[in-house]
Amino acid sequence: MIAFTRTAVRRCKEFGGRALGLIARATAPARRAFRRSLQLRVVTATLVASAVLVVIFSFVVATSITGGLIDSRLDSALDQVTDARGEVVQSLNQVVSPDDPTLKNKMSAIVAEQSGSEESPQRPTVLLRTAAGNVVESRPTKRDTIEPAIPEEIVSDVDSGWLSYQYSTVNPDGQGERPFLIVGTPAYTDRIDYELYYLFPLDTETAATELVRTTLIVSGTTLVLMLGVIAWLVTRIVATPVRLAARTAQRLSAGLLHERMTVKGADDLARLAGSFNLMAENLHQQIMRLEEMSRLQRRFTSDVSHELRTPLTTVRMAADLLHDSREDFPEAAARSAELLQDELDRFEDLLGDLLEISRFDAGFAALDTEPVEVAPIVEAVVESFEALATSCNVDVRVHLPADSVVAEIDARRVQRVLRNLVGNAIEHAEAQPVCIVVSASSTVVSIVVRDRGVGLKPGEEKLVFNRFWRSDPSRARQTGGTGLGLSISADDAKLHNGQLDASGEPGNGSVFRLSLPLRSGDRVLTHALPLDTSADPCSRTDNDDV
Repeated sequence: MIAFTRTAVRRCKEFGGRALGLIARATAPARRAFRRSLQLRVVTATLVASAVLVVIFSFVVATSITGGLIDSRLDSALDQVTDARGEVVQSLNQVVSPDDPTLKNKMSAIVAEQSGSEESPQRPTVLLRTAAGNVVESRPTKRDTIEPAIPEEIVSDVDSGWLSYQYSTVNPDGQGERPFLIVGTPAYTDRIDYELYYLFPLDTETAATELVRTTLIVSGTTLVLMLGVIAWLVTRIVATPVRLAARTAQRLSAGLLHERMTVKGADDLARLAGSFNLMAENLHQQIMRLEEMSRLQRRFTSDVSHELRTPLTTVRMAADLLHDSREDFPEAAARSAELLQDELDRFEDLLGDLLEISRFDAGFAALDTEPVEVAPIVEAVVESFEALATSCNVDVRVHLPADSVVAEIDARRVQRVLRNLVGNAIEHAEAQPVCIVVSASSTVVSIVVRDRGVGLKPGEEKLVFNRFWRSDPSRARQTGGTGLGLSISADDAKLHNGQLDASGEPGNGSVFRLSLPLRSGDRVLTHALPLDTSADPCSRTDNDDV
């Protein structure tokens, strides 16, 4: 039994979940339109608020009118019954016995007089009876008696000597059940006790109530619809300029800097359009100035880089000659020749980076892709940094997949990216191990370089790819970086339709991930390795340690 109950509960939950899912999918377009449209939200709120107010107002008005009609009818009925009771007592006070042969005729005359002779919707049905069982009533011939229609509560109250009334749905005249006001009262004479009952039809009051209800429903519905139309028109006046402003802003963001809003009139919306156009004009001018400055800067960098090539070649030739002959120089001159050679190497690296940046800015950078195995490139880069790793007391660990990974890449550019990543990792490792992991999926190859050094502060994972940016400018540099390496690496990754990401925590090191598509022209949609500073990629056991 318990298992059956649990199964039933589970099935009910599953059914409820599927039903909610179907409802959510069916209402998704409406909910999406409601979220996106200010005009629809305002109109909906207006309709809901006005509908609530109209319902409350209609309920109060209908209740007040209906209550007034019923109270008026009740007061009139009670007055009529009280007067009739006096007439009954006066007319039948002379009857001394229930067996009097004239009693029934007198009772019939009184009932006929009280019920009225004219046919009217308001004509009451009257019943007069004695305690001995003599009953006289005004009724159509279709019914035998109306006594069963009188509620027991009223009969009990009348027997107790009280004037009593009650609303009930009865059929005293054969015209169908409908609401009646039933009033009963005792009538005491010196010799005989009488009971007088009136059944007042409430057809007029019911019709008036239905008319009021219908009028309120029609007028309330019309009022709500009119308010909705008014709200729609008013919000349209306000929402249209806002939509135009949003559309114009989208076009401006797409590069159409000459787009402007149309200014009509002199109201607040016109001033908004004028302010928007002024802002757009200022932004346009500022963007043009920045573009001109950027163009001049790129041209200056390109020109300077190319112009420095010729004198640098001459200086390099002289420096090489001095460096080759340094053993014949005094010790100070030999040391100067070595320093000159080192600084020229750094200068050539900087000049090469500037030329590469110029090619990227000019859009002249191109890929020379061919199917290349990735593992030898990683091994060659690590081998080139053995001396630096030894001097920094850093253990470099490489994990390569068991199967070879072949990708259509520009080997020179990928090698340059890895040199920048590995060199930075060794330099900032703080004598902690550096781990390099290579993994591939069916479409992507990912290379992660992880160090346990100083790490990155929050927000610096984006800044590291900016030109000339350094995390700690005062830090002693082993390799003499220019601040352009990671920027060029990011451009190289984008040129492959790949991604170069960074993450890090202060004191917990940093992680750089290079993801490239295996086939030239594809894009990176997923990654073969996570970008996680909390995990240790060197703990992987499914790769071989190199």
